[in-house]
Amino acid sequence: MEDLIILQKAFEMMEYGYTALAQYPKSEKFALVVDIKHCMHKILEKIIEANKKYYKKTTLQELDVEIMKLKAYLRLSYNLKFLPSKKYEIWSGKSVELGRMVGGWIKSTKKD
Repeated sequence: MEDLIILQKAFEMMEYGYTALAQYPKSEKFALVVDIKHCMHKILEKIIEANKKYYKKTTLQELDVEIMKLKAYLRLSYNLKFLPSKKYEIWSGKSVELGRMVGGWIKSTKKD
């Protein structure tokens, strides 16, 4: 059941992200915006893969890395003033929540 919740949270984070990315300057449409979208897509892919695989450890670690990358991109966006503080707080909050869920998922696979 955890996987369905994390998938829903990933969709919510991506939906929010897409609306926020629409407001980035044109000069970043083919640079930072593409990197962030790619990162969000990888997060979604890794969640689906981890849900379907029998051995999840490596996939979950890769998922954790992608979430860390997204957090770094968001911080950079905020520092460059592409992302207003309110949107940064909301979006990074959603990514932190995903990170916590992945951490719990990793812990639960270690018990098995």
